[in-house]
Amino acid sequence: MEKTYYPKGGEITQEWFVVDANGQNLGRLASKIAHVLLGKHKPNYTPGVEMGDYVIVVNCERVVVTGKKLEDKKYYRHSGYPGGIKETNLRDLLATYPDRVIRQAVKGMLPKNTYGRNLLKNMKVYSGPDHPHEAQTPKPLE
Repeated sequence: MEKTYYPKGGEITQEWFVVDANGQNLGRLASKIAHVLLGKHKPNYTPGVEMGDYVIVVNCERVVVTGKKLEDKKYYRHSGYPGGIKETNLRDLLATYPDRVIRQAVKGMLPKNTYGRNLLKNMKVYSGPDHPHEAQTPKPLE
């Protein structure tokens, strides 16, 4: 009988990666980030175990989309009151809150449960080129 390997808490090592979103396609960038957050790039990947790494995204206001998505793609939010739905297109959201665009794209590629919400906390998004995580010595993500 073969035994199944299940990583313990002390065996998991988490690294820090930095991603420059300047000129990158939104969906392809989000799938790379989700892949690293889940830990699928590691050889000892185990589903359901938080083995992923931390990801820092800089220059998120310079992300690129193809086609007419700047005008056609809509983001919705609801206040909880009747008639409280708000609608924003991608161009306006990039102008006001560019970090929310990356966060929503990656959130859609993670599991829809507490595991996915915990993984999303390992992603730090900044609209400019600077970030306060130099002490963690992040490596660039290819």
